[in-house]
Amino acid sequence: MDTPLPSSCSSTHHAGPPLLLWALAWGLCQPAFAQTPAASPTPAAEAIVVITGNPLGSPRIAAPVSVLSGDALVQRRAATLGETLDGLPGVSSTRFGPNANRPVIRGLDGDRVRILTNAGASLDASALSYDHALPLDPLILTRIEVLRGPGALFYGGSAVGGVVNAIDNRIPSAPLLQFGGSTELRLGGAARERGGAAVLESGNGTLAWHADAFARDTSDLRVPQHTPVADGEALPPTHTVRNSASRTRGGALGGTLFLGAGRIGLSLDTYDSRYGVVAEPDITISMRRHRLGLAGELRDLGGPLKALRFNANHSDYQHQEIEGDGAVGTVFTSQGSELRIEAEHGALGPLRGVIGLQLEDFDFSALGDEAFVPDTRTRKSALFALEEMSLAGGTLSLGARLERARVDSGGDADPAAPKFGTAQHRSFDLRSLSLAYIQPLNAAWTLSGSLGSSERAPSYFELYANGVHAATAAFERGDAALQHERGNQAELALQLKTEKSQLRVGVFGTRFSRFISLQASGDEVDDSGTVVAPGTPESVPLYLFQAVRARLQGWEIEGRSRLLERPWALDATLRFDTTRASNSDTGEPLPRVAPWRLALGLEAEKGPWSLRAEVDHAARQSRVPINDQPTTGWTQLHLALAWRFALGSADGLWSLKLGNVGDRLAYSATAIQTLRGLSPLPGRALSTALRLNW
Repeated sequence: MDTPLPSSCSSTHHAGPPLLLWALAWGLCQPAFAQTPAASPTPAAEAIVVITGNPLGSPRIAAPVSVLSGDALVQRRAATLGETLDGLPGVSSTRFGPNANRPVIRGLDGDRVRILTNAGASLDASALSYDHALPLDPLILTRIEVLRGPGALFYGGSAVGGVVNAIDNRIPSAPLLQFGGSTELRLGGAARERGGAAVLESGNGTLAWHADAFARDTSDLRVPQHTPVADGEALPPTHTVRNSASRTRGGALGGTLFLGAGRIGLSLDTYDSRYGVVAEPDITISMRRHRLGLAGELRDLGGPLKALRFNANHSDYQHQEIEGDGAVGTVFTSQGSELRIEAEHGALGPLRGVIGLQLEDFDFSALGDEAFVPDTRTRKSALFALEEMSLAGGTLSLGARLERARVDSGGDADPAAPKFGTAQHRSFDLRSLSLAYIQPLNAAWTLSGSLGSSERAPSYFELYANGVHAATAAFERGDAALQHERGNQAELALQLKTEKSQLRVGVFGTRFSRFISLQASGDEVDDSGTVVAPGTPESVPLYLFQAVRARLQGWEIEGRSRLLERPWALDATLRFDTTRASNSDTGEPLPRVAPWRLALGLEAEKGPWSLRAEVDHAARQSRVPINDQPTTGWTQLHLALAWRFALGSADGLWSLKLGNVGDRLAYSATAIQTLRGLSPLPGRALSTALRLNW
């Protein structure tokens, strides 16, 4: 096995969390036991109603959800969605350099994590390859919700691992009566970011409009000194990640018409980005997306239907890989449309619920030397329903989804250069079921549990890929005979909410009877896919998409407790998560799964000032497939200062962050092996942000 990557701080065994963790969790609980039974939950906590996967607007849902908004989002905001969310319970990032980071939820990524914008599908090609960035910049977002665990009931099989809903106000959801907006400026950090965004909004009670624009430039990422490894060869020591600079621009116009108990709105947004590919020093990606969104709602209908909501989106996406001499190499394009309708019905005895329809049409094409997937078309249609009722003092919910997916391959565009074969067509009938129950134990404690069964159709690349994938440095071959993926899930959680403490402890498990995995075949091939002798020049390993049995299980802890009230309000925070993922057929670990992680923080606040110190630790990840290598553990300290102020009629937030205070060298276990040695985590860096709302 290859030598593990170096790290400035490593763990030697760490098969599980330290015993201190249990003491810390217990300490967070203690204020709850000191409360009388009449203690009530924190009002602010009760005011947060989750949107994602919650069409009935229930104040509590069984699924674990993390919500970022307001000051917390401003202070956590990063250049990519994956980096912004990395470190939340159960959430990590693919870490393909600083510019292409998709969220990983409980060890699942790619086509198993659904990325939404205002509950509508993103409809891009970011799931195809690790070097394909999401066409979404966190600068403009007002709220992010992360649903951990299967969201397939509402959003299809591509949400079997979880859902990330990036929310903005480009289609205003509530009437506006005056002119307002916000501006945000961000500078510094390990990538020497220069970024900013502006939002303008106004309305007269009947018509509301929104306009925004954003821009971000970054330089090559600065990291602790390390020796990069590319294609098995050591490069000269450096303090930067090569070819990792970026330039991003975008904006949107939108508006909503409010008529009585209804509304209808429209938005048009554009996103344009140019960024370097860390794995290939002479390749730059030029990506753009235009998106048209339509959303509406009718309330208080007075008949069998209580409310009707709809959401429609159309996306036009292009991704060009530009070589060092300026020539355009491979071009990936896609066009996609989605329609989603939800109808909330009136009470049927003890039941209240919603039924829905979802339609999706996605066309993909690739042209160029590195096109390893043929032109494809994916069409999906689904019916879903959720019913909820009170039972024994708690809330019981049952849901079902029936979906039909068709994935077509156009085959070879040029019969004289055969690569993908003739046109092929596959259809899949899918179903998902869910059962969840939430039981308040007293005024502070709540117990929740859920069971689910979900199915996912193979993606177009899992079925039809046949070529060298530059991002993974391997020849990837799909299997057009693959059956749909099938898994069963279970989750149990205990949650505490009081005026001074919050704690959630959850355990989860998923068993896949069919899990589509990219498996090493043990062979080496040339660029045509022909098996050659090991060590042949220009040969690459052959990987096959295959269905195996798999098991994922783990647990998560998230807590906050008030330690002092005066002279400063002092809070302690705790986050811990671990996921164990295995191929049940071979006993081998699944690839790119984060090790157990622990974050301990102290937050102090007095008047407009707040201070935060957090220690993040990731254990050594030695549970890796035979073709991968272990990643050593690491510990980093981060500091932050914030000041809230008023400027005339505006309110503002200024923040200052010092990341990785000790300048510790660290690598991400969720990055693919071919890139991990080229792109460590950011080094010590100072960044600042200023936001004004008026």
